Amino acid sequence: MTADRFHRALASLRGLALGDALGSQFFVPGNYPSLKRRELPPSPWQWTDDTEMACSVLAVLAGHGRIDQDALARSFAEHHDFDRGYGPAVGRMLRLVREGGDWRELASALFNGQGSWGNGAAMRIAPLGAWYADDPEQATHQAEISAYTTHQHREAVAGTMAVAAAAAIAAGRGPVAPDALLEGVIALVPRSAVQAGLRRARDMLDYGDPTTVAAVLGCGRRTSAHDTVPFALWSAARNLTSYESAFWTTAQVGGDVDTNCAIVGGVVAAGERGTPPADWLRRTEQLPAWLPAGAGHR
Repeated sequence: MTADRFHRALASLRGLALGDALGSQFFVPGNYPSLKRRELPPSPWQWTDDTEMACSVLAVLAGHGRIDQDALARSFAEHHDFDRGYGPAVGRMLRLVREGGDWRELASALFNGQGSWGNGAAMRIAPLGAWYADDPEQATHQAEISAYTTHQHREAVAGTMAVAAAAAIAAGRGPVAPDALLEGVIALVPRSAVQAGLRRARDMLDYGDPTTVAAVLGCGRRTSAHDTVPFALWSAARNLTSYESAFWTTAQVGGDVDTNCAIVGGVVAAGERGTPPADWLRRTEQLPAWLPAGAGHR
């Protein structure tokens, strides 16, 4: 069972890394026109902090069989690469943890004691959902625990739980309908702005224009969980059988493209019918060597 969990989570991680790496290419001004034409930019595509932190999530699950907060915070800090595009608040926090600071005090003190409501905990969590495909409720519980290591605001935690639930449901046995995916997630997420956004996303599943949906739900321009997760899960729900379609649907609306596509890629790739294109995977930077044995990119 542990091996099955690992391979499901690894499949999700690969989808997340591809979405993150390819999505990040469209922050390069010269590449934006190719997004409109659905043309792939030059490779290799390098991933960002989204993937680096997701790798720590998988490494801790593989080593402990669950989320150990101290181990996760330590892994985040040890593998923190400033050049991967971390937000300034979390980047500073991880540096302080690496220097001996207590993650509990540091995370709770962010933003005048409110904690971060950013999308950084949600962007990294899809592999955990795939790990707990047999128990979506446990996926949300473990996701909540994982979020607190860096993001302690209610909305950030709810967004993390939502993405984990979506990946768990997508990775479960048999195909899942778009409305069933979102209904399942809504039932597992506490009352919050994220949950309210997911209800709107469910009601907009028959909308064919992603730009219109993003205008209502948000697409990460404010980098908050409630401005990111509802649209990302709307896009994932509508494209569970095609990774390629999921990517272009998500990327075309702009916003926090790499994070949106990391979330969507991780959820869609968790399912049996959402395997990313092999050629796209070959163009993506390999996963780091410090991941557990068997996690190589190819």
